Amino acid sequence: MALALFIFTGLILQASPCAGKLMSDSTLKVRLTDEMKTAMRAKDSVRLGTLRFLLAAIKQKEVDERRELTDQDITAIIERQVKQRRESIAAFEQAGRADALEQERAELSVLQEFLPAAADEAEIEAVVDEALAALAAEGATGPSAMGKAMALIKPRLAGRADMSQVSRLVSARLKGS
Repeated sequence: MALALFIFTGLILQASPCAGKLMSDSTLKVRLTDEMKTAMRAKDSVRLGTLRFLLAAIKQKEVDERRELTDQDITAIIERQVKQRRESIAAFEQAGRADALEQERAELSVLQEFLPAAADEAEIEAVVDEALAALAAEGATGPSAMGKAMALIKPRLAGRADMSQVSRLVSARLKGS
């Protein structure tokens, strides 16, 4: 492994065999960057702003944790952004702010493009039923099993279902049991 040192105006730079190569860049991050470039070329300001904001959130998380994020980590960030947009949409609807409402809806649709394919209602119910059956076999029933149930369900539906709706479904099923 050849390692060379270069001295340039008082700065010492190290050149390594892997210099210039991307470290384990996630495919989702690359896709987001490419989509941002496409939005720049198309002069699509809403899409560009949304993607820049998302990439900034990803970069911030990478800096905070001092590691490259995986696609799963990036999907979790996108989910948080989608949840924020949904909450903003609800707030703007109550306040009657149509201008901000349309902006948030446009941003939400951009973000949803990068989430995995949504699970249909039957699949969500099947996952919930399976988790509740597993908990019932362990003897955990009733509202006190909510946390355990969501811990089993979340990894299977993360990014593919609105977890607040899943939570309401689990809660209703647990109260009924």
